[in-house]
Amino acid sequence: MQASRGPGSLETWLATHEQTLKWIALLLGLGSTIAIVQDWQPWPMILGLPFCVIWIACGWLHGERQLKWINVVFTALYVYGIVRWTILSG
Repeated sequence: MQASRGPGSLETWLATHEQTLKWIALLLGLGSTIAIVQDWQPWPMILGLPFCVIWIACGWLHGERQLKWINVVFTALYVYGIVRWTILSG
């Protein structure tokens, strides 16, 4: 049996779990900041990437274009940084 996936099911899920996602983003942001201060590379990028993805989803959910696009740019930078770190350290 296949689960039903009607239009808007992602939006419904995001709306239902928005507060939990924001708490997770807060913890990721704190972890990323601690990793920056402690110079624990590449953890700031690894923790910062899902932080940005959560805020993209929240920005998309509420139609906040600026919030969404700022985090899209940071997501691209984090992906670039993680790939670069992987190549240079490998």
